[in-house]
Amino acid sequence: MSLQVGMVGAGAGAAAATYTLCTSRSDVDVTVFEKSRGLCGRAAARRRDRTVYEYGANYLKDAGGRVSSLITDAFDTGLVEVDGPIWTFDAGGTVSEGRDGDARRWTYEDGITRLAKHLFGATDAEIERQTRVSALHRDDGWRLATADGSTHGPFDALLLNPPAPQTAELLEGTGIDAIDRLGEAAATVTYRTVWTAVLGYDFEIDAPYYALVNADKDHEVGWIGREECKPGHVPDDKSVLVVQASPDWSTARYNAPPEDNVADLARHAANIIDDQRLTDPDWTDHQGWRYALPDDGLRDGVHQGAAREDVYVTGDWVAGAARLHAAVRDGLETGEHMASSLADG
Repeated sequence: MSLQVGMVGAGAGAAAATYTLCTSRSDVDVTVFEKSRGLCGRAAARRRDRTVYEYGANYLKDAGGRVSSLITDAFDTGLVEVDGPIWTFDAGGTVSEGRDGDARRWTYEDGITRLAKHLFGATDAEIERQTRVSALHRDDGWRLATADGSTHGPFDALLLNPPAPQTAELLEGTGIDAIDRLGEAAATVTYRTVWTAVLGYDFEIDAPYYALVNADKDHEVGWIGREECKPGHVPDDKSVLVVQASPDWSTARYNAPPEDNVADLARHAANIIDDQRLTDPDWTDHQGWRYALPDDGLRDGVHQGAAREDVYVTGDWVAGAARLHAAVRDGLETGEHMASSLADG
């Protein structure tokens, strides 16, 4: 008889955990419940005409180790390397050379979400999209309630992949001490908010860098990335800027009219890059990420007691690093732990 595993969220951590769990155990059936239509969480991509742009996580960094080996050995179909270095700018908008110039950065020709599609696609996991999990409880197994009034389960184990505050809400008041403690610990993880503007231009920007990052963290803008530096993303003679505001600006302006935010960030980008044409993009898009970057990780040891109750968590906030490769690595390790624990249990 197959073991039933329910997963909440289809982010990079859950995709990696599904991959290792299902490749380690042939007797596991995984059902993933994802509130949106897409996969890979904040590692998100959109398409417009012949353009692909990533408006959350910008790329997958080559940090070495098992994540890089997995990507280059098993999931390299469509893999491309981002072209160009990352330079810096200061509070006054002055641009300078050099930051992490030798590190390789990867994405996929059709967008970074291909990472999760590769990982899930290597398994028989069933993915229920546009299905928001609202609560969980245990009787003869773990059960998940969804926003449409349905109940799913029983499951032999659960894996939760949403940001820490949303995970904490799901773990409130279960009456199981180890699970409640995990929820309380998740609730203490703080996040930086990021508001993103995407600016499209019908001309080519001449610049020697892929991206600019605010080194002193004292500017309204935190990051400017050029999507045309990613092979296959932007047609020739066009440009797309992904402008991510600083956490302070993003928090203060999160609910402001989007057109005002976009215009403000376009002005800042034009001043930093020193090209006033950039104040008038040919098309725009935007996205607010309230829970974008975790400031810290999960308190040591708190997840172990919950695992003994067959509840697991994964994500960059569990790893304690706001990086896509950290989320993938944590997912791989969590999936292996689940495979071993389910065997023991």
